[in-house]
Amino acid sequence: MFTGIIETLGVVQRIEKEQDNIHVTVESAMADELKIDQSVAHNGICLTVVAIEGHRYTVTAIGETIKKTNISNWKVGDNVNLERAMKLGDRLDGHIVQGHVDQTGTCVSIKETNGSWFCTFEYDSALQNITIEKGSITVNGVSLTVVDSGLNNFSVAIIPYTYEHTNFNSFVVGSKVNLEFDVIGKYVARLYGNR
Repeated sequence: MFTGIIETLGVVQRIEKEQDNIHVTVESAMADELKIDQSVAHNGICLTVVAIEGHRYTVTAIGETIKKTNISNWKVGDNVNLERAMKLGDRLDGHIVQGHVDQTGTCVSIKETNGSWFCTFEYDSALQNITIEKGSITVNGVSLTVVDSGLNNFSVAIIPYTYEHTNFNSFVVGSKVNLEFDVIGKYVARLYGNR
């Protein structure tokens, strides 16, 4: 379980394909605090640490993860948003994030507005995920509040701190991002749909 509050950025150092899996080695200042079998969210994808060496550690993504996320687009040198799992009893500063990406989206607009950024994303509505204004959304692991909500799109406002301390500062129109929709909203939508 995560909160969507990014702790730090990591840098992709190596990507190795093995059968249907991808092993990704990340360099991060928090690597020496990690342990084998620990869950870490990488751009919102919950991945398990399988090896640690100095300031680098390795995680493995399986075929299902590769299919539902943007991990197959990662390149050596890319920055990834990192968050360790929350501790029971900690403040929930973002919102409840599972680290289970629902689908990817595409950045279709970025507008700078007097010190903040207004970003719009589109996604495939056929998967029946929804957003609501003032609801929560996770974009590349970052907990955000939806500003505008459409049938297959939504917008968020990015404050300077988030822009500077996450990989939002590398987004361009066309960037593919990981989306995790609000877990409570998903359950409510499922219950309502079953009636």
